[in-house]
Amino acid sequence: MKIILTHEVPGLGSAGEVVEVKDGYARNYLVPRGFAIRWTKGGQKDVDAIRRARKIHAIQTLEAANEVKAKLEALQVKLAVRSGDAGRLFGSVTQADVVEAIKAADGPAVDKRAVAIASPIKTVGSHKVSVKLHADVKADLNVNVVAG
Repeated sequence: MKIILTHEVPGLGSAGEVVEVKDGYARNYLVPRGFAIRWTKGGQKDVDAIRRARKIHAIQTLEAANEVKAKLEALQVKLAVRSGDAGRLFGSVTQADVVEAIKAADGPAVDKRAVAIASPIKTVGSHKVSVKLHADVKADLNVNVVAG
């Protein structure tokens, strides 16, 4: 099935690209979540509009992304979670938890899809998390997980 991507999808393409994917992947995942729209004959207008918007947005946000990166890297993020006696967590820390901790620390608004946790955080301590702010800008952030 031909689709038009409306957001960047890792391993598939960026916004505004026309790609061919399996029917089930498009119907059950990409379209319902708003990552893509179905290709139609008039779809080229949509592709052009998405590319123009992305280009304008990218030019404006490069400087803003560097400012947000500086703010994030200077931020002390503390996340209180339930844990056992040995410091093991009941569950693990998710991207949404990290975003909430950034908000609680008076940090800038961050999309949870931009947060990348290298390995699951399941213990108390300091952990490294990266936040992709722009195609060229990635902020590395230390999250201090404490028993709460």
